[in-house]
Amino acid sequence: MKFEINKKDPHSSARAGVISTAHGDIPTPIFMPVGTVGSVKGVHQRELRDDIDARIILGNTYHLYLRPGTDILQKAGGLHRFIGWERPILTDSGGYQVYSLSSTRKIKEEGVKFKSHIDGSLHFFSPESVMEIERKIGADIIMAFDECTPYPCDYSYARASMGMTHRWLDRCVDYLSQNPELYGYKQSLFPIVQGSTYMDLRTISAEKIASVGADGNAIGGLSVGEPHEVMYEMVELVCGILPQDKPRYLMGVGTPINILENIALGIDMMDCVMPTRNARNGMLFTSEGSINIKNKKWADDFSPIDPMGITWVDTAYSKAYLRHLFTAEEFLGKQIASIHNLGFYLWLVREAREHILAGDFAAWKDMMVRKMSNRL
Repeated sequence: MKFEINKKDPHSSARAGVISTAHGDIPTPIFMPVGTVGSVKGVHQRELRDDIDARIILGNTYHLYLRPGTDILQKAGGLHRFIGWERPILTDSGGYQVYSLSSTRKIKEEGVKFKSHIDGSLHFFSPESVMEIERKIGADIIMAFDECTPYPCDYSYARASMGMTHRWLDRCVDYLSQNPELYGYKQSLFPIVQGSTYMDLRTISAEKIASVGADGNAIGGLSVGEPHEVMYEMVELVCGILPQDKPRYLMGVGTPINILENIALGIDMMDCVMPTRNARNGMLFTSEGSINIKNKKWADDFSPIDPMGITWVDTAYSKAYLRHLFTAEEFLGKQIASIHNLGFYLWLVREAREHILAGDFAAWKDMMVRKMSNRL
């Protein structure tokens, strides 16, 4: 994997670059649609590729391990072939999913014992087993196994958890060095900065992660309930420590405003289920603000979903028609809304990139943040 920075914004820490992988180039900053089980909910791969131009999508180790299972994925030749996606894929290690199973998992130095959310069966993840699973899935970018701490989090727990995450990282690196890729192309490991919302712990963790010399680095354990201002404070601190010449991935973030503010702090990659999850509930993001399409005010509004025509659905369908689909509980409504929201997020990061290249990102960002605060 290679990362080239094309230009830095003169009035912020934003930068425009290109990540090169075996399955194609990824212009940054980039938003990555979440395809947890090998599927971005309600959206075909063709639509992801041709209609909204997603350059990279995510899969999740925990979910893919449980279904369809790594044996099937390996027989298929990896996740790319299994789902018919020729572009890059990133896999989360499952650490966040294990964190979310707080009532049914037990964490020890060796790894994590947990119960499947599907059938209650017992399973065990260690750094080594997770790396083996990610080898078999075959994503271009694979995440190290970590523990995601909750918010709020006691300082002593956050410190102990961070130390264990660092030791697990060393075990991940050792496993990968001894077990090569399975499908003939390079996989890049991204270690994850932890430390909750404590600046001294984040500093220690960022320095440890930077010392590994990985192809890229991630920031985890944020957007788990802490105030946005605290998130930005942690991101700014960590971005000042992580290598400037490597891509920085902020995990699980977030709203359109979060996206813009974190780009300004130096983040290159982000993901979140929000665009599709909100879409399925009728909440749409547009270039002028957010819309609850279920509101009666849209019943006879025949204007496009977004006035800028960001995706083909914006020009093909009106607000009135989309509201009708939601009122009638027609599945097509959720699909149209999902394509629109993902298209908007990808439009937003493409616009951010263009304004970084043009040198006026900071002013454009401030204007868009004001617009994104509107409830239409």
